[in-house]
Amino acid sequence: MRSSIKDTTKGALHEAKGKVKETTGKIFSNVSLEAEGKAEKLAGKVQRSTGKVEKNIEKDVAAEKHRGKW
Repeated sequence: MRSSIKDTTKGALHEAKGKVKETTGKIFSNVSLEAEGKAEKLAGKVQRSTGKVEKNIEKDVAAEKHRGKW
């Protein structure tokens, strides 16, 4: 599996897990769990964004190769 797909998928998973932790922390007034969830959610967003950037770079490189510029 390409790195971009892995990062996008794993990032989305971390975002979801983070949201669950954050919500659980809010429900049970667990500030630590809520903060952990927010951090994991943010890390997931960064990882997912990295995957999107990698995908765009891969597409651009493939297009340039197709045009014979590489």
